[in-house]
Amino acid sequence: MTIQNECIGCITAQSKRVCEAIHADAALSERIVQYVETSLQNADFTLSPPVVAAPLYEHMAVLADTNDLYEHQKQHATQQANSYIPFLQESITQSDDPFIATLKTAVVGNVIDLAAEVSFDLHEAINSVFTTPFSHDDSTQLSETLKRSKTVLYIGDNAGEHIFDGLTIQSLQKLYPHTVFTYMVRGNPIINDVTMREALEAGMDSICTVMDSGVPTPGFVYELASSEAQNLFETADLIIAKGMGNYECMTPQKRHNICFLLKVKCSVVAASLGREIGDIICKLD
Repeated sequence: MTIQNECIGCITAQSKRVCEAIHADAALSERIVQYVETSLQNADFTLSPPVVAAPLYEHMAVLADTNDLYEHQKQHATQQANSYIPFLQESITQSDDPFIATLKTAVVGNVIDLAAEVSFDLHEAINSVFTTPFSHDDSTQLSETLKRSKTVLYIGDNAGEHIFDGLTIQSLQKLYPHTVFTYMVRGNPIINDVTMREALEAGMDSICTVMDSGVPTPGFVYELASSEAQNLFETADLIIAKGMGNYECMTPQKRHNICFLLKVKCSVVAASLGREIGDIICKLD
């Protein structure tokens, strides 16, 4: 999907949140916000919001003299997510429908998003997710597709959320033991998205194969991916793509059998899906 007028204000607001996150002084804050506002005056409206935002974040990092603007926030989100794993494991085990409980576990982690228009409380989301229906529910079709799939590419989104992704993949491996999973991460630090560093620190490589997409944007962009990542994207029997960034970058789709799992956190994505902010989505195309 392409960037809309509403996205411009959202990206500007994100730049202000960056300044708060890195505790920038007034002078640095002014340079960062002014740079973003000026750059957005020439935004290419044929591109997706993550593609427009990516170079802006790269330059904000240069201005702030850091490689990872949200390093500390990602560490905190990971610690917070880990504290909920026992509860989520038990919820899946005791559920009357472990598959649906697994999908809900995947989606609830998508609350951890530092670039969203609207923020949600993780604790509240976890307490309510198992009684919240998918507003777009292709879970039955997804289950049938998984039964036929030998290979699944699971494209991650945010750090912290990746802890829930690990539990999700472990649960899916039990339900579909014939299926081989690969977990794909971003090519370099961008917003609070998961990279190889966070994935390896969490031991994701002991759960399944972990692949660096090579993509520098907060969402999978095929044209920017490494040849290895492109090949897996093309050949995997099923792709599970987490979060709004992946949805924005991969809509319209380049192939069939892509399942988008996300929580709607902005008006533009809500309009694209015909849903409401706060809805949870399981959409198989």
